[in-house]
Amino acid sequence: MIEILNPTQLLQAKDTGALVAGILQTLKSRSTVGTNLRDINRWAQTMIIEAGAQSCYVDYEPSFGRGPFGHYICTSVNDAVLHGLPYDYPLADGDLLSLDLAVSTGGVVTDSAISFIVGDSKPPESVALIDATERALSAGIAAAGPGARIGDISHAIGSVLSAAGYPINTEFGGHGVGSTMHQDPHVSNTGRPGRGYRLRPGLLLALEPWVMADTARLVTDADGWTLRSATGCRTAHSEHTIAITDDGAEILTLPRPAQP
Repeated sequence: MIEILNPTQLLQAKDTGALVAGILQTLKSRSTVGTNLRDINRWAQTMIIEAGAQSCYVDYEPSFGRGPFGHYICTSVNDAVLHGLPYDYPLADGDLLSLDLAVSTGGVVTDSAISFIVGDSKPPESVALIDATERALSAGIAAAGPGARIGDISHAIGSVLSAAGYPINTEFGGHGVGSTMHQDPHVSNTGRPGRGYRLRPGLLLALEPWVMADTARLVTDADGWTLRSATGCRTAHSEHTIAITDDGAEILTLPRPAQP
């Protein structure tokens, strides 16, 4: 299903997006050396409930997972790149942590992910991975606008990732959002320009470049959810929800400026 939101729903999407962005930034600031992934999940749960929002993950049970996800946020560390199930693990200096969060408020969903390095160590490989996904995300957003096609976004993302030297996996990618978390159209992280669905104002898309340092092959962890690089190499993931408008693409999952 491809859902086009009305102006009232788009206003709600801005509020949902600001909430998601704020939670992710708070979790990033709290994620220090020694922080347990279970604590991150607990903090996310508290903030979602206190905001009167609904988690998109707790009861989520897609074909690629094992039973309901059962947690409020995805926490993927180092060689884990997607759908990381929070477990009893204290973060170490230099860990590359990706946090992926989707919530619904007022019947509208937004979805976002950030990757960052914990502690004072800054492994160059990890810095480069994060930078590539963030630049690819910016390129994808710049390519989105009324009249453009999904392939234009995919091509822009893939061009950045390929130029950085990373293999690209096409099993998982971006997607439409709206009243539910995962909708059509699928947005691959590589593609051909001028192909696919033509973008329309009111369409919400979650764009999410993700890469693994030296492979395009994923393996599923024993928990039935966490996707890891097949070689054990490090990974990174960046995601924003955008709204297609008459003027281009508006990023919905940016933190709002602090009130004076």
